[in-house]
Amino acid sequence: MASPARFPDAYPPDGSGANLADILERVLDKGIVIAGDIRINLLDIELLTIKLRLIVASIDKAKEMGIDWWEDDPALSTGARRRELARENDELKERIAALESARNAEAAEGAVREKRAASAKKEQGAVTDE
Repeated sequence: MASPARFPDAYPPDGSGANLADILERVLDKGIVIAGDIRINLLDIELLTIKLRLIVASIDKAKEMGIDWWEDDPALSTGARRRELARENDELKERIAALESARNAEAAEGAVREKRAASAKKEQGAVTDE
């Protein structure tokens, strides 16, 4: 009589068991998601809700799933930090250029006013001489 098919044992039959490295390798290769919600109610009034989502996976597996938020976080990625600093530098350069052009425009207006004032004085002097 044939014995019914069984699921494979989680641990090898030789009794050696799975070590932590094997379990960790399997979890990182496949990925694991742990999700849960914590709700605190008082007399049917919801006071607090905490939603927990934990994903444990290798970086390659996470990228495969479309998760790569750490690449854009300046606190976690030097590339993101450089991009943020470059953006900030560009903004500061634009502000400096705007301030310098405003200052140059004011200086040009002042020079025009001085020329007009000098020319007005010359005209006044020419009128009084006549």
